[in-house]
Amino acid sequence: MALVVLAIVIAAVISKEACFVHGDIGTASFYSPPYIPTKCDGNKEEQFPPGNLFVAVSEGLWDNGAACGRRYRLRCLSGPKRPCKRRTIDVKVVDFCPVTPCPSTIMLSKDAFATISHRRGRKINIEYIQI
Repeated sequence: MALVVLAIVIAAVISKEACFVHGDIGTASFYSPPYIPTKCDGNKEEQFPPGNLFVAVSEGLWDNGAACGRRYRLRCLSGPKRPCKRRTIDVKVVDFCPVTPCPSTIMLSKDAFATISHRRGRKINIEYIQI
């Protein structure tokens, strides 16, 4: 009986620590203002969602501009010096990556990056899914 209880406790601990991936895996870094004009809506201030949780995407997600307005749920998975905060955020695509070649799958606004990572200026590994 004691072995059964021990097995249940171990299974509970393992399942709590296990991290199941449900989306795509990529990298993220941040980009700095000025954020306008964008490739999606030019100089319109209303294109930016509340909290400035927006992103620019790389060629793989850009889809010839069809990515404009798409929303993604993402979270930090790992990076140098354990940067991840334990939360997810919902972001809106407002631009194509402003740097060529794009250094990450997704370039987050500074506010979006700070919401999921303790460290600025570092590339992080993320999980993301379109919502």
